[in-house]
Amino acid sequence: MPEALFRTRRALAKTESAPRVDALVLCDTYCMQSPLQAATAATDPKSVKVNLTTGTGVDIEWNDGHVSHYNFVYLRDACPCAMCEDERGKAGRRPGDPVAAAPGALLIFKPNAKPLSAEGVGKYAIKFSWNDNHDLGLYSWKFLREICPCAECKEARATG
Repeated sequence: MPEALFRTRRALAKTESAPRVDALVLCDTYCMQSPLQAATAATDPKSVKVNLTTGTGVDIEWNDGHVSHYNFVYLRDACPCAMCEDERGKAGRRPGDPVAAAPGALLIFKPNAKPLSAEGVGKYAIKFSWNDNHDLGLYSWKFLREICPCAECKEARATG
């Protein structure tokens, strides 16, 4: 796991003769560093915050000054894995569009999508393990910028 996901804490034993232990503590709201690959300011994040505990989603500040907020349900509905892309394509949905129930279908309770964990993948993406046991999607920075749900970006996609 990327070092940015962790804080180091020294756990000192109660007696001076006991060895000192270095422990890693997972921080569930953390910042990920920008990838060092050749990218445009629009697809290179300045900071990334994943808010697992609060469940509020992911906040990205891009190097061009744009700020994006993705709620977790939107991200799960936008999963870029081949299986999810195929399902969306057959249904005519775009990444982030919710699944629509078929006419006459009985609705079954389904808990809101929430990641159980998140981790950086190389210097170009983030991966989530979801509460529905799905963990195949690699959300690249480029993909996340392309599906930014803010009003400005939605309008830009609609106008072409």
